[in-house]
Amino acid sequence: MNPQDTSNILLSENIIIADADYIDRVAFNLTVNFERMLNRRIRPADLSQWAVCVALDGGLRQGDNHTQVALIHDKASTRMENFRPADYAGELSAKAFRDARLGEFTVNAYAVEELVSKEEMMLDMLQTVLGHDEVKRVMVIPNAEEGESYDLIRSALRDVSDEKRVTLFAMQPMPGGNFRQEILGYSLLNALGISAGEINQ
Repeated sequence: MNPQDTSNILLSENIIIADADYIDRVAFNLTVNFERMLNRRIRPADLSQWAVCVALDGGLRQGDNHTQVALIHDKASTRMENFRPADYAGELSAKAFRDARLGEFTVNAYAVEELVSKEEMMLDMLQTVLGHDEVKRVMVIPNAEEGESYDLIRSALRDVSDEKRVTLFAMQPMPGGNFRQEILGYSLLNALGISAGEINQ
């Protein structure tokens, strides 16, 4: 990943907001399970490949797009253990990469401050980006397995404009709402280098 120009940052049409600690934990669980199942070592997930897969699942199509990736993480956590690149400050935040089909992705990591919870921070960021006219597509990956994050986001999206395409990702189908749903595991398996052919053998 390359350093990005941080002057005059504007929100792009496409935004990915992810609970980084959660996706890191899910990647670990998938790695353990599939190493046993496939009897081979699984490499760390490729963060750029994961972001591209999420964007595709969120409806992004080929073109010179710009997508922003916001990784929200606990303040005590300095890196992702099951992704590469991994270090929030040194390798991920204020970095960018270009995909040949989908255009440029910029990545930023945000530590949760002591005065707010991760759920509150994700909800605030989601409501902020949805309030910008230039944002057309939002992909959200909360920890839907614990706490209130999913329910809070579901409630917040009740009155979202039809002009916004919002997709929520979880490991299993969740109670529906005014948004699309996708299974998080598919993008993570792809990023971990696990093919459908291997699973179906």
